[in-house]
Amino acid sequence: MELTLVSTILYTFISFPILYMFTKHFLNKIRNHPPTPFLNLPFLGHLYLLKKPLHRTLSKISAKSGPLLLLNFGSRRVLLVSSPSAAEECLSKNDVVFADRPHLLAGKHLGYNYTALHWASYGDHWRNLRRMVTVEVFSAHRLRSSQVIRVEETRILLDRLFRASRSSGTPRSSKENIVDMKLTFFEMTLNVLMRMIAGKRYYGEDDVADEAEAKRFKEIITESFVIGGASNLGDFLPLMKLVEKRGIEKKMIALRKKRDEFVQELIDQHRRHMEDGNGDDTAESGTGRKSMIELLLSLQQTQPEYYSDEIIRGLILVLLGAGTDTTVVTMEWALSLLVNNPDALKKAQIEIDNHVGQDRLINESDISNLPYLRCIIAETMRMYPAGPLLLPHESSVDCKVGGFVIPKGTMLIVNVWAIQNDSKLWAEPRRFMPERFEGLEGTRDGYKFLPFGSGRRACPGEGLAMRMMGLVLGSLLQCFDWERIGKELVDMTEGPGLTMPKLQPLVVRCLPRVTMATKLNQI
Repeated sequence: MELTLVSTILYTFISFPILYMFTKHFLNKIRNHPPTPFLNLPFLGHLYLLKKPLHRTLSKISAKSGPLLLLNFGSRRVLLVSSPSAAEECLSKNDVVFADRPHLLAGKHLGYNYTALHWASYGDHWRNLRRMVTVEVFSAHRLRSSQVIRVEETRILLDRLFRASRSSGTPRSSKENIVDMKLTFFEMTLNVLMRMIAGKRYYGEDDVADEAEAKRFKEIITESFVIGGASNLGDFLPLMKLVEKRGIEKKMIALRKKRDEFVQELIDQHRRHMEDGNGDDTAESGTGRKSMIELLLSLQQTQPEYYSDEIIRGLILVLLGAGTDTTVVTMEWALSLLVNNPDALKKAQIEIDNHVGQDRLINESDISNLPYLRCIIAETMRMYPAGPLLLPHESSVDCKVGGFVIPKGTMLIVNVWAIQNDSKLWAEPRRFMPERFEGLEGTRDGYKFLPFGSGRRACPGEGLAMRMMGLVLGSLLQCFDWERIGKELVDMTEGPGLTMPKLQPLVVRCLPRVTMATKLNQI
């Protein structure tokens, strides 16, 4: 009797998963859903397949099972797209259908209950936020207005590097001109964004905000990258939500409180200045132009229902989160590729010398006349996209992609890294060849190249990012030579994180170019 009971339990334990997998497999076929890897486990689905880095793991799954797959991440259906044609169907033909965002834990606590720009689902609220950002922050007029900030911060960076090289000995022979470029890019980028947003600098020796405030700010930004990018099994396995409440969710709630308090203090500071009639004194560190906070507070006076403090806080935090790390890692990858490919570095310098000369420093207006520099940036974004997986979308209704039925509520993941490193689409995809982009207008090549996404949910900050990367990289190449600190190539291993940072920060030797010494002395 006992033996029979044990046998029955074992039989049920073994047969249930097999029956479950066969049932799911045939139901998918009957419903005309996209193909799915066969081993679809109860409760887990395909989560057992996932390993870091996620974009490479998903690329391997697609290479084996197909470029359009329907996966199950626990209780969530996930449409995995790894081909230009499927990406075009999702982001063009079905753009409105996939314009929603899935409700994930980060969106609840760090996205103001799914109301912040990058977490809000498609609708009137999102359209208003998008219009606000497009017109008031990233319009051509606003970008021209903030150009002086980017130029000044780039000049400060050049001066800092030049003075460091002079203090370490004879510039051309010194072995001590070694710079941590990740930290350098990070501090400069945050200075640019914070001057645009709040008229404050947080890094550098001169004209910086209160030291304690700067330290607090850096801790919040660092914590946001760590916690905001952390994986959360509770998003996919409902049973794990109780565990997450004591772990990642608790950290997110604490982080939101820190972020809200810090940004609200900035808003209140500007409100007091404006009420006292001193708004122009805080405007973008004395440039005479309104900071973003001042502009939004001015709009709040006439449209308080649209420009609430919570909306303003959300926009500021989105710009800091989306605009900092992505720009920093792209510039770090670009310079890493160049020091590993000195012929390309020299070719870029020659182009700059020919088109800009050596009697003045490069400006943003010069970038359009430097096609090879733009090719370097494009090739960097192709090989190492700062968003290897586009932020997830979600289908609002049933639709068809590739002839298959995609159910309502399916989460869409577009694997940009897989598309941009596909040997069927790109010759020698892991080889750095900026020349492959010569003759291409802009930064896109159909749906083979999607560094900023596409459609309604494409990144609105593309214009700012391209201007900033062009100016900073162009200035560094114009004024300095860059060398590896040893004979070995720079390690190009990818580290963990949503923006695909380098595992090892870039540390290089920086040597002032003799032909630019006079101009550097005059900064």
